[in-house]
Amino acid sequence: MIIVIKPGNEAMVHEISQRFANKADVFTHGNRVAIQGADRDCLSAEELAATQEIIENHPAAIQGSRVFHPEDTVIETAHSLIGGDNFTMMAGPCSVESLAHVRKMAAVAKQGGATVLRGGAFKPRTSPYSFQGLGEPGLKFLRQAADEFGMDVLTEVMDEDHVEMVGKYTDIFQIGARNMQNFSLLKAVGKTNIPVMLKRGMSATVDDILNAAEYIAAGGNEQIMIAERGIRTFDNKYTRNTLDVGSVPVLQKLSHYPVIVDPSHAAGHTEFVTREALAGVAIGASGLVVEIHDDPAHAFSDGAQALKPDEFQAMADKAFAIRSLVKPNQKAEVNA
Repeated sequence: MIIVIKPGNEAMVHEISQRFANKADVFTHGNRVAIQGADRDCLSAEELAATQEIIENHPAAIQGSRVFHPEDTVIETAHSLIGGDNFTMMAGPCSVESLAHVRKMAAVAKQGGATVLRGGAFKPRTSPYSFQGLGEPGLKFLRQAADEFGMDVLTEVMDEDHVEMVGKYTDIFQIGARNMQNFSLLKAVGKTNIPVMLKRGMSATVDDILNAAEYIAAGGNEQIMIAERGIRTFDNKYTRNTLDVGSVPVLQKLSHYPVIVDPSHAAGHTEFVTREALAGVAIGASGLVVEIHDDPAHAFSDGAQALKPDEFQAMADKAFAIRSLVKPNQKAEVNA
């Protein structure tokens, strides 16, 4: 149940939340109180008199829902504003390979308008024999490069034991597609105050990703963004995954979280990355996260989908041009 309190009765939000605190999961946002498992019969006459609306038909992922949180979430980091009317470019190598290399890629990303430097120090790979990342030294290299160029860090955390350590170096946790339903990890990052990019799982539905985000929000961390990075369909012969561009406006209608498009993991091949990136911008994504490399043939991981510096610059120029032509998304009204 979501209770919408009338203007001028804001104190009632606190009173209701306190009364139910030991009986149910209770969340507040502005003039709204969400109480899991309750109904209007639980309210007193005084509480009902202060109530503008009671919404009992709401999504299971209540905190992420626009019914509970109507306005856009905007995540503010040291160098970026993510969500709302803002557009954020994020770029960097798939894996941190060395300090010299990540510094070089940071310069390329910055030149292309990126404010977030991405890079993996811990890599979940399909094969156990593939490069698994440099670990903590890689995080140090990434942090140093980002600080030198005035950028934020986005990097993957793979398990709950690494949350504290990775949190020392990153500005944004990335939860990869394979870990989207690693609920212990989601709970762990939910206890931090570090923003989280949650990537949609390879076979996850829209409800799946929203419920996964709810695990993070339930822990108290509401700084969440959702990344569409392509889903597994019946045909992956020509692209790595299928970019579900249609999920962007759907997620924006249902949820207040920023939606980021990852064309690199969707396309899997450099020749398709730019066009998929531009499709994401045109449909209204809050940002892009793109892999870049100056020598893709010798990249430690995922070189086949990395844009070379000149390709990234050309893509970024077009992306920002398209963004300037596309009005900020007008979110469709959500029916309770």
